[in-house]
Amino acid sequence: MSNEATQRREASETAPLQPLDWLLLVVPGVIWGSSFFFIDVGLDSFAPGLITPMRVLFGCITLSMIPKARQPVPNAAWPNIIVLSLVWLVIPLTVFPFAEQHVSSSVTGMLNGGTPLFVAVVASVIARRLPPRGQMLGLLIGVGGVVLIALPSIRESSSSMFGVVLILIALVMYGFALNVASPLQQQYGSLPVLLRAEIVAVILLAPLGIYSLINNDRPFAWGPFAAILALGVLGTAIAHYAMVTLSGRIGSTRAAGSLYLMPAVSLAVGVLINDETVAPLAIIGSVVAVVGAYVLSRSKRVMSTAKQS
Repeated sequence: MSNEATQRREASETAPLQPLDWLLLVVPGVIWGSSFFFIDVGLDSFAPGLITPMRVLFGCITLSMIPKARQPVPNAAWPNIIVLSLVWLVIPLTVFPFAEQHVSSSVTGMLNGGTPLFVAVVASVIARRLPPRGQMLGLLIGVGGVVLIALPSIRESSSSMFGVVLILIALVMYGFALNVASPLQQQYGSLPVLLRAEIVAVILLAPLGIYSLINNDRPFAWGPFAAILALGVLGTAIAHYAMVTLSGRIGSTRAAGSLYLMPAVSLAVGVLINDETVAPLAIIGSVVAVVGAYVLSRSKRVMSTAKQS
């Protein structure tokens, strides 16, 4: 990276946030935090296997309308884009509707607050070395928080435990996905890569969607359809677009702060709108997990700065 590019990046990561930056910071966290509620509403009319094909299709159509997303990507990138589509979209997004038949939307959202922890663990496994001391501290705090979130659900029944296991599998997939996505996005741009990954996901999910549509015995209603439409347009397209734009304006480290809003939003929506009951231990765990993710991200930033000096 040239000195000029390095200076621009450092400037973006230290400049005061503008009103637009604050808006872009809030939007992804609120949308993604609400997405588990949308899934829960969608399950009233659509089988679990139908929700993800629908949301990805709606998201793909929305992204295709953004000119930056239509920029060309070389053929050499497609194998990695296919892998990314599997671990970022096809597998984890398919898992969540099935998991939410066993675990509440608020618990699902709170567990997702631990995503940065799984990214760091997978990165360490790929690199075959333990993370530095500061990152280890963040990981230990965050993993403790995830355990506290999951513990009340695991105690409820074997069915709830199954739902938690499904969510943890999805988070591991996210850990791989973000490690695969980073070099692709740096080379070809975030939106072009995301659009191609969603096109691949639409194709791969089509058989599941057709099968689930044929066998769907749940009564259609416009409310659940609107929820899935919002899930696709907002959660699978607009939130990603806002995050990409924000990362370019203030740097990826500060932009990741948007993810810390997810557990709180998911909890608030689940309890206040969806009438869910959440164990106090899970709420404490959610706070602990976010603190761990924050310590982890701060440690990464300090390390990066130290390497450049």
